[in-house]
Amino acid sequence: MPQLTLKQNFIPAAWAKSGAAAFQALSAWMDRPTGCGSVNANEQGSILCYGLRSAETTVKLDRIDIKILYELQKNGRITNVELADLVHLSPSPCLMRVKKLQSEGYIEGYSAQVNIGKLGQTLTVFTEITLKNHRQVDFARFLAVVEKIDQVIECHLVSGGYDYLMKFVTAGIAEYQTIMERLTDMDIGIDKYFSFVVLKSPIIKAHMPLPSLFPR
Repeated sequence: MPQLTLKQNFIPAAWAKSGAAAFQALSAWMDRPTGCGSVNANEQGSILCYGLRSAETTVKLDRIDIKILYELQKNGRITNVELADLVHLSPSPCLMRVKKLQSEGYIEGYSAQVNIGKLGQTLTVFTEITLKNHRQVDFARFLAVVEKIDQVIECHLVSGGYDYLMKFVTAGIAEYQTIMERLTDMDIGIDKYFSFVVLKSPIIKAHMPLPSLFPR
């Protein structure tokens, strides 16, 4: 199993402890639905590495499946005939593959990409949030609240000197400040936060480079 060695300044704030506290914090993090792996520690309890394990899949995808997913995420309204031509299949087997990818959960749905700039001005803010404590209950309590906020577009547990990196899209600075004031007033364990307002977004991609991420 491949392992990624993590230096102290790259581990999550929740892990920056020693001894039993470190294992308690790390255990809480790994108990999340998306967490998996193995941990090695020295005698003092310092975290040395986190084992990476690939996700288990129900079917094995080949190069054509990856290409189909790549094209569909770029254009969900593409016809089956057009898609078949792009992946060098005849329409019938192409449609069968698409249905298989849908039934296996690789395709979760189709949606429209809205040009929000045409609707009016918005404010995008990236926010670093550090929690006071790092038990499993602390993470769960925080996420239970923020996942209900429509203006929270993304929320990531990250390595480094803070716990979460969040992306807000709001109507303006006043709305963002109101949200943050409400969050800090609530008893959800926020210790501190730092805000970074986006001035311009020269590159935004709506699709992932699947062929290079998953070469077959």
